Amino acid sequence: MTDVARKPDETLPPLVPESYLVLREGASWREIYRLPSNGELITLGRDPGNRIVLSDDRCSRTHCAIFYEQPAWLIRDLGSRNGTTVNGVLVNGSTPLAEGVVIRLGATELLFTGELSRPMDVVPNGSNSPTREATSAELAADTDSTTNPVILDRKSRPRFISESALADEAGGSVSLRETFATLYRLIVGMMSAGDTKQVCETLLGGLLPAIGADIGAVLLFPEDIQERTHPGNLRIVAYRAPEQSPYRRVSTKLSTAVLREGQAILARDLSNSGSPTEYGSLREIEATSVICAPVRREGHVHGVLHIYSRQANRQLDADALELTLAVGDHLATILDTLKQKESLTASLRRAEDQNKSLSQLLEIESDLVGDSRRMRELRDSIARVAVSDATVLIRGESGVGKELVSRAVHFNSKRREGPFVCVNCAALTETLLESELFGHEKGAFTGATERKAGKFEQADCGTLFLDEVGEMSPSIQTKFLRVLEGHCFERVGGHTSIHVDVRIVAATNRNLEAAVEKGDFRRDLLYRLQVIEIHVPQLAEHAEDVPLLARHLLDRACRRLGRPAMELTEDAIDKLRAYPWPGNVRELRNVVERAAVLHQGDLITAAELLFTPQIGPAAAKVEPASAEDGPVSLDELERRHILRTLETTNGNKRETARVLGINRSTLDRKLQKYDL
Repeated sequence: MTDVARKPDETLPPLVPESYLVLREGASWREIYRLPSNGELITLGRDPGNRIVLSDDRCSRTHCAIFYEQPAWLIRDLGSRNGTTVNGVLVNGSTPLAEGVVIRLGATELLFTGELSRPMDVVPNGSNSPTREATSAELAADTDSTTNPVILDRKSRPRFISESALADEAGGSVSLRETFATLYRLIVGMMSAGDTKQVCETLLGGLLPAIGADIGAVLLFPEDIQERTHPGNLRIVAYRAPEQSPYRRVSTKLSTAVLREGQAILARDLSNSGSPTEYGSLREIEATSVICAPVRREGHVHGVLHIYSRQANRQLDADALELTLAVGDHLATILDTLKQKESLTASLRRAEDQNKSLSQLLEIESDLVGDSRRMRELRDSIARVAVSDATVLIRGESGVGKELVSRAVHFNSKRREGPFVCVNCAALTETLLESELFGHEKGAFTGATERKAGKFEQADCGTLFLDEVGEMSPSIQTKFLRVLEGHCFERVGGHTSIHVDVRIVAATNRNLEAAVEKGDFRRDLLYRLQVIEIHVPQLAEHAEDVPLLARHLLDRACRRLGRPAMELTEDAIDKLRAYPWPGNVRELRNVVERAAVLHQGDLITAAELLFTPQIGPAAAKVEPASAEDGPVSLDELERRHILRTLETTNGNKRETARVLGINRSTLDRKLQKYDL
């Protein structure tokens, strides 16, 4: 075992994904072990010195080890007699554990998972076949026993809602006041939680110490489950136990009674009750008393609370039963309220998205400005392409408005109600781009602290726009091609196949045919992208549209800045017409917006139009900040220009960066450079 033991000074990973081992007993999953949050090595086997002790004669004394090394949990066999398998494959060396795999040690099977709410499937003994749900017959067989625990009390309603019962308390005892205070704190904490899991964890964190319990769990029925009297359909949402203690399900008989009758049950004398299958696991953790209470609302049971005590001198009593029943009823109400809130939030989000889509459509239609032949042809192409679902490749130089065209295609198509998702393939590294496109599972790589849906999933039933598609690496091209051809994909680090309904619109300013000849781009991918091509012309190719487009951009800039309307003089229009516009529409927008920010009057003349200094002969036309200052360096000119823009935008850095046509981070560096 020394080859897998950690060195004393070895640094543990800073973020270890929450993970569990779920032990199968009989025909159902029962015991749950939380793996160490610091990722330290644990061993499994028959010897009592192991972190997880297995009562299995076919297991070795120290059978295997499980430990965390970024980016995954690993398992290694420690020379066991019968070996260790993961999904039927013999473990040889350190083997990564993926979500949902089944580990077999001798006759013992454990499920590895990071999601307790996932279905706890079962596999027939000795079978390497895929997992399946336990049948009713199997679960019924598991509950067969000759002796039952002693049921001390049953409750249908907590006494707190009965006025006569409260009157019997003679002015309110200390015990009752404490119970009300505990109930109040629990309800306030649960109502402030953000999701179902947080609500349930808050409940357990407050209830267990209040009633002197050691172990507890909340089990709920999934929304799609219709049969709600069968304990096998319950899913574990949250559980709480002392360090190194597993959670074991309460007996199927008690759970069934609670689900069918809607009553909370308090039971004791578990050590002398039932068959080994039915109550053996509870005897192993030395549970002396158990409460099983319904989570119910309006006559329907939505789940159960399982609460255990292991202390003979502090067994659960009738007061604990009362409080647990009351908390269970409030839990159902809070979860129902949370569900309604989530539904309203989703409806509001859909309405906002629809409003945003309509606004974007209006903006797109107004931005496709121009009466030239080239612009009319472009609008006609968009209208013809939008009605189909074919893949579109948009070509054109940088700054011509390829994303604008892609949005016009989407918002004029039958997918307009669906999402429009953008990805710039040139802005991300290969690893990040793969995660961005296809998503990743929790723990798939360093920093993957939770599951993330990729852009393909986000764009389901909508359009995915891939800008700079020619910058994809060969490996990403291969995976992208498979999805483009209709195949399923998996998230990074995942094994679940995902199928989406997405229309692909790609854009590039590269010569993809030349990239194919060089081996930088896949020929078959190019063929798949070239189903329909749209060429967006350079601004110089429809220069007659420059005056109309410039006035449109100026009006929009004034509205955004909250400035009165401005006009371009004839000499300004002539200057704009004569310029070659190597930066296309993007450069025209920057020039016009810069003038709108820096000019104080209502007329913009040719002298106030400053073209981008570093582009060709236009640089020679840029005047010094002040003729009286004489010649100045480019750095000084840039410093003054940034300072003046900051003053005009009242110190708004985001607006300043937008007007200057640079990123916010670039602006911050320049401000530091010039000590502004």
